[in-house]
Amino acid sequence: MTIFKSAELSQKDNYKFLTGSIIPRPIAFVTTLAEDGVTVNAAPFSFFNVVSSDPAIVSIAVQRADGEQKDTARNAAFTKELNIHIVSEGFVEEMNKTAARLARDVSEIDKTNLHLELVQGMKTPKISEAKIVLTAKLEQIIPIKNDAGEVVSDLILARIVTYDFADDVFDPEHQYILPEKLAPVARLAGNDYAKMGEIFRIERPN
Repeated sequence: MTIFKSAELSQKDNYKFLTGSIIPRPIAFVTTLAEDGVTVNAAPFSFFNVVSSDPAIVSIAVQRADGEQKDTARNAAFTKELNIHIVSEGFVEEMNKTAARLARDVSEIDKTNLHLELVQGMKTPKISEAKIVLTAKLEQIIPIKNDAGEVVSDLILARIVTYDFADDVFDPEHQYILPEKLAPVARLAGNDYAKMGEIFRIERPN
């Protein structure tokens, strides 16, 4: 085997090895509302996963840029809310457009063909094209420091308020989400993405 010690690698190499090894990764396509109460920020994050089901909490790691918080972390800290959209094949190209860095007062949604709609009980709108939306309140933001003591990432813990499922991806009789109808997209390394492949089942041992 080829072995590297993470402490001896650059940030770039650690990122390359992590994103190449931990695959496929689900994508959290997040909307937040800026402090001006008008600008809607939208951004995708693949450092995203489930933390707890009781309470229902997910994590999103937002890497800082030159030590500065990105809009998603800063907005979530201010409004205490965010909407998390699961990315499907139907709008992955539009989602990708929002990865560009824009000024704080410019909404990434304006650069896409995506649409926003209001969410009851929240100030932050959601994206209409998403088949699954997890509306959430901020539980906690944990600053992640490097060995030099610099904050390099904001780990967002978000408590789910509602699960919004499109009719075609949810089986109401069995209360199941239908993955083949959702057609989720996952991140690999670099510019690569993956579609859902073959589904197979293995029963857990008793």
